[in-house]
Amino acid sequence: MQEMANGKMHFSAPVSKDRIISKFPKWYTPQACLQMKDHWHTRVKTACQDRTTRNVGMKMSKVVVVGDLYVGKTCLINRFCKDMFDRDYKATIGVDFEIERFELSGVPYSLQIWDTAGQEKFKCIASTYYRGAQVIIIVFDLADIRTLEHTRQWLQEAMRENDPGSCFIFLVGTKRDLLSSAECHRTERDAVKMASEMQAEFWSVSSKTGENVREFFFRVAALAFEGSMLRDLEGAGSHSHIGAGDLIRIDQGTAEEPKAKSVKKLSCC
Repeated sequence: MQEMANGKMHFSAPVSKDRIISKFPKWYTPQACLQMKDHWHTRVKTACQDRTTRNVGMKMSKVVVVGDLYVGKTCLINRFCKDMFDRDYKATIGVDFEIERFELSGVPYSLQIWDTAGQEKFKCIASTYYRGAQVIIIVFDLADIRTLEHTRQWLQEAMRENDPGSCFIFLVGTKRDLLSSAECHRTERDAVKMASEMQAEFWSVSSKTGENVREFFFRVAALAFEGSMLRDLEGAGSHSHIGAGDLIRIDQGTAEEPKAKSVKKLSCC
């Protein structure tokens, strides 16, 4: 499908039926959520009903996934983007990314999801790609409390490259399938406290079973989409076009939205 926006031609692949979001996704727990409403902001809802908004090129938001080595960042992304789980998946070298396309209230939208390496030697590379993030996802292993303690440092490093208040922050505990109900409850209680300190929304998931993974990414997409739309509406003048497509920063430069879903791997020299 080809669309015109601001005099530029945009190419977008059809959105699959399982990526259509018509209702505002709910939070995981009310003790640690970014907001508790269950509907779109009135201004966003009105804009989504505008035919010119629906016909303009796809918007995109940048999502950065950070966390310790082996906490399951890549498995989390692969479960949602590819519906697969590989227990023996090799550690990410440098940075990878996936693009997932959605339709929210009739408007096309994408997430560019950056999977960053957890190894210390790759931090100098990964930190470059934190810049310009609309969403920061900090991942820890529910079965290893030390990785929860390290999430503060990961947030600090990601926010060095972004303005305060410019990002939605999510704290995600993985591997809940490895814990008993009692163990999971105790760790989640600590994680909720940490999320509150970070002003983050907490989620508990299992990439192996897929539990809460789809719901989590739908929540990310909905909040990021609404935030992006509101920024456009608040800054809109007579020459602005809602949904015209954000530019995503890639390696110190800028690039328009990729023409098709792709995976890009960057490694340390």
